[in-house]
Amino acid sequence: MTPQITLALSKGRIFDETLPLLAAAGIEVLEDPETSRKLILPTNRPDVRVVLVRATDVPTYVQYGGADIGVAGKDSLLEHGGQGMFRPLDLQIARCRVSVAVRADFDYAQAVRQGARLKVATKYTHIARQFFSAKGVHVDLIKLYGSMELAPLIGMADAIVDLVSTGNTLRANDLVEVEQIMDISSHLVVNQAALKLKQAPLKRIIDAFARAIAQD
Repeated sequence: MTPQITLALSKGRIFDETLPLLAAAGIEVLEDPETSRKLILPTNRPDVRVVLVRATDVPTYVQYGGADIGVAGKDSLLEHGGQGMFRPLDLQIARCRVSVAVRADFDYAQAVRQGARLKVATKYTHIARQFFSAKGVHVDLIKLYGSMELAPLIGMADAIVDLVSTGNTLRANDLVEVEQIMDISSHLVVNQAALKLKQAPLKRIIDAFARAIAQD
């Protein structure tokens, strides 16, 4: 009997950019996550299903065996810590960056040079803490999950640390990107126990993904 493989994906860009890799592995998702109300989507293969979860939750689902395999951004993996997972491939999809942004009229260079305490709003508390600590800058971190750009505009924070793709949202809100912390892409992650118990079917998917990346 062929073991069931559960793949964790998040809606949006990661889902869309994973579809060609799945196609290379002979896997086609049969329902559109944007129109379906289901959280578990069938594929053309009875032994493979897709579970839809928040991007930040993908590593947790894979770690605890809720999914055998998943696609997660490097940002989510760094915040999670990556315990209980094997990370075989950088899929080189959903590329963006984690950056520091401030109001256009805020003197960031002066604030950092003085070693003043910065108030920083972010959902990436681990990444932000490490970055500013390495610079010798003291920060008070304010954890937010969305609408990050609002925090400097209403005086709640001096800066934000957030994902930036085009920079359009920052510009629309009179914010400027002042430092780039790291480039981000999405990685394939595999549950370590599943890799032992379902080695053959998982290896076929991993190998197909690897071949598809090599051809790009």
